[in-house]
Amino acid sequence: MSMRGIQARALEAAPSAKPRAARRTPRGRTVEMWWAYVFVLPAVIVLGVFHLLPAAASLAISFTDWDGLSAIQFAGWDNYAALLADDNFGKAGLHTFLYALAVVPISVLIATLVAVLLNAGLKGQTFYRTVYFIPVVTMSTAVGLIWKWLYNSEYGPINAVLGFLHLPQPSWLSDSRFTLISIMIVGIWAAIGHHMIILLAGLQGIPQSFYEAASIDGAGKLRAFFRITLPLLSPSLFFVVTTSVISSLQLFDLVFVMTGGNPALLSSARSVVFNVYEEGFVLFRMGAASAQAVVLFIIILLLTIVQLKLQKRWVHY
Repeated sequence: MSMRGIQARALEAAPSAKPRAARRTPRGRTVEMWWAYVFVLPAVIVLGVFHLLPAAASLAISFTDWDGLSAIQFAGWDNYAALLADDNFGKAGLHTFLYALAVVPISVLIATLVAVLLNAGLKGQTFYRTVYFIPVVTMSTAVGLIWKWLYNSEYGPINAVLGFLHLPQPSWLSDSRFTLISIMIVGIWAAIGHHMIILLAGLQGIPQSFYEAASIDGAGKLRAFFRITLPLLSPSLFFVVTTSVISSLQLFDLVFVMTGGNPALLSSARSVVFNVYEEGFVLFRMGAASAQAVVLFIIILLLTIVQLKLQKRWVHY
């Protein structure tokens, strides 16, 4: 028998040696633990300084009567009780709810359709992704100013096109009947890019073998979309809907920029966060502003919990 055959027999007869896992000493585990704390510490500091501490301070101030300069006086539940009779807060809550009710479903629906088209092999995907994503990386103040120019009733391009088509030319930002609708349109336009990128990533993560199996079974594109695409895209849809609801309820920038603080326009477009800003930094009623912020936080928290509970019925992981 040759040497090579002997070596082969020896290898077959020898028991397979399993590599031993490297044992970590207690000292090694302690060093790793402390290094983990070191890497996490910056994020914890930022979260605490810029989020948790201001939130706790806002909760404490909501029980006081304070203008930001003079001595703080304890007010108990007076600020919260005053919200029940505050007409501005009621209008702001209604406008914010209507804004979210329009922006969230419409923007998600359009973003889903755009993502499906791009994922289907539409030519120029890079160009369309860039165009739709530009509003996401653009400051909301700049977005509001650009759309304020587009909406201008005298020299704005939108009314110019409508006039060329012999269609009515509304006073978008001068007529209180159209102010909230105008802001909704901008909100939908600005949200599509963010949603589209996330949904497109979710679509690209669906294995093509599912569609091939469905095609073999005779399922058409429409049936495959409702039976395969939507169920497997539901985690991405859930994330998009949840974050969209939260951001919509925090509407402020577009209202501030596009109304310019005009009381006539604010009567139909005031949002809760704008009301918080006005109470705290215009009227200097810090306690009332903090109370409204706390109420808004509770509403957002409850809606998020409800969405987390309902996800079990329609989200498929």
